[in-house]
Amino acid sequence: MRPMRSFGGGGFGFAGVESMAAKLAIGLVAGSVLSLLLRPAGDLLLLSPEGVLSQLWLWQPFTYGFIERSPLGIIFGAMILYSIGGGLEMSWGPRRLLAVVWGGSVLAGLLTVAVSLFTRLPNGYTGGGVMTTLAWVTYGLSLGRAQSNFWGIPVTGNVLAGIGAGFVLLNGLTAGWVTQIPELFALVIAFVATRGFNPRHLWLRVQHWRLQRQLRGRSRHLRVISEERPNDRYLN
Repeated sequence: MRPMRSFGGGGFGFAGVESMAAKLAIGLVAGSVLSLLLRPAGDLLLLSPEGVLSQLWLWQPFTYGFIERSPLGIIFGAMILYSIGGGLEMSWGPRRLLAVVWGGSVLAGLLTVAVSLFTRLPNGYTGGGVMTTLAWVTYGLSLGRAQSNFWGIPVTGNVLAGIGAGFVLLNGLTAGWVTQIPELFALVIAFVATRGFNPRHLWLRVQHWRLQRQLRGRSRHLRVISEERPNDRYLN
């Protein structure tokens, strides 16, 4: 039986500051403070789809994930990355954590830029919420039906993931869906990273498909001997 994990209750067994989760949390705080101190130049660290396409601000999909502009967003974002990210790092290792949380935010940013090719989007997306959504939802989905703890309330991992997705949906209802496009992509990426895509399984399916195709190709040259009218030439 898997042990119960907790969020908000101090049951994670936090990783040290040298861990990848801690580095992501420190990066969020440092990037957010730096962008505030250097305003308006600090705004160039945010994601502006129009700026990426027309001004070639190509670094923005890679930097906006470390930017939050509200005090609560900075504090709670860092706490979530450190606590939940630490739990993921213990299960996945630092490389996969970095690939899913930060790499997923980069992919969400690039997809948001792609959406701007078809419709006008606002400038200045912050991505701290994108990384925390990825960490939160992937952690919950990785637990699945195993028990977790959300601020003293026992819930399953799937429910915990649903709570994380609920924050994105509520923000979309209150602030407008266009403001949550990167977070919506993050939800899809989190699901694919934990449930919908496995490179090894995909390769096995490709190999199975190739084998079936080869067998069908060979079977076209075979002939079935009728039991009713046997032909002597097939018996020699």
